[in-house]
Amino acid sequence: MKNIIILGLCLMSFSLGAITKINGAGATFPYPIYSKWFSEYQKNKHDVEFNYQSIGSGGGIQQLLKQTVDFGASDAPMSDEDLKSAAWPILHIPTVMGAVAIVYNLEGAPNNLKLSSEVLVGILMGKIVKWNDPALKLLNPKVDLPDKDILVVTRADGSGTTSVFTDYLSSISQDWKTKVGNGKSVSWPVGVGGKGNEGVTGLVQKSQGSIGYVELAYAITNKLKVFALENSQNEFVLPEIDSTSQSAASLTTKDFSGDLRISLVNAKGKKAYPISAFTYILLPVKQGNVQNKEIKNFLLWALTKGQKFAPELHYAILPKKLSESLIKKITQLKD
Repeated sequence: MKNIIILGLCLMSFSLGAITKINGAGATFPYPIYSKWFSEYQKNKHDVEFNYQSIGSGGGIQQLLKQTVDFGASDAPMSDEDLKSAAWPILHIPTVMGAVAIVYNLEGAPNNLKLSSEVLVGILMGKIVKWNDPALKLLNPKVDLPDKDILVVTRADGSGTTSVFTDYLSSISQDWKTKVGNGKSVSWPVGVGGKGNEGVTGLVQKSQGSIGYVELAYAITNKLKVFALENSQNEFVLPEIDSTSQSAASLTTKDFSGDLRISLVNAKGKKAYPISAFTYILLPVKQGNVQNKEIKNFLLWALTKGQKFAPELHYAILPKKLSESLIKKITQLKD
């Protein structure tokens, strides 16, 4: 009996010792789907353990460049400068598509108020400061909007969500592009900041009269009110899985064959939601590394079996031709 126990402990020790630990860090935008994926993947892959820190896209890129993680995650593609400074070539692997929802907390107001691109810029630049501003009332004539200050809530950290959002704002407003610009961090004209999608969600929840921007999954999970936002075809569209998918509808196989740092904001299409984006795993291309090999195996799973979990967490699956192109590219990488 004693020998059996010793043998069992030795086998357990061997099993535990064989676990490959993989560390990643980055975007909060895809955190709900990545958490689900890691959990589901490890049910059948017991010898791999993922540890993902949801610290924002900017943090993920910096950790990757410092070589303190095995992979990064970002909604904001890496710049040419960052790519040149990396120790290894970095592949941008789109995993799902998501939407940035404009959320608000206004007691007595219905969900899905209408918001034009012009009025949104006016609010963010501090030119529209009251909920009963004539421009907002014109868009929502049947709603009794109060004489209440608008509190803008933004991200305080380096954020891919901010990069996507400000990319959109710069595409619709020359004034915004010139005076504020776009990037993972910008100098906001007005407002208060929260850390991560979680932080912005929390501030909006507890602040009457507030407006903020978060990834759609956070808006739905926390039951925040969302605006129907004017798109490029002057249609008011809600952030939903179908409208997010429509943002990639015009992409072709040619788009998927080269640089995948692709902007989807303000895409053409009557039903396209204007603040949609790919989110990326940032994969170092290096050989003879067991973590790198396991990340590639995980990505092949995520791009096939893993896609089915996306809709239930309010993300849109990738276009089939893109998934096929990515699988081919990953399979051809040498271990």
